[in-house]
Amino acid sequence: MFGFNGVIMKMVRIRKELLERKVELESRLERTHKHIYFKDEPISSNWNDQLKQTENDALVMALEADHIAEIAQISSALERIEDKYYQFCSLCGEEIGEDRLKAIPYTNCCINCAT
Repeated sequence: MFGFNGVIMKMVRIRKELLERKVELESRLERTHKHIYFKDEPISSNWNDQLKQTENDALVMALEADHIAEIAQISSALERIEDKYYQFCSLCGEEIGEDRLKAIPYTNCCINCAT
């Protein structure tokens, strides 16, 4: 997948992109957490408004869960970069295709194992 020339530069670039994405997600996570748990306004006495607030909270909680999961995947990918196993499938040990890593830089498995 990665030729000998440029491997270090590619890993540095990938690591930088993953760290930037992690910071972005952590910022979003902080905002969603504040939205859910530190509301500025009291719960409306109007039942329809309460229903909308509950639906919005459910959506924000789902986003929060997605952010937490993606942060965990990114952290795992960063560990695999440090351990020199980034480009190898954690299930079968084969190389993960470069196109797959470009599409999902925090993936830990090849396309065959993913399907």
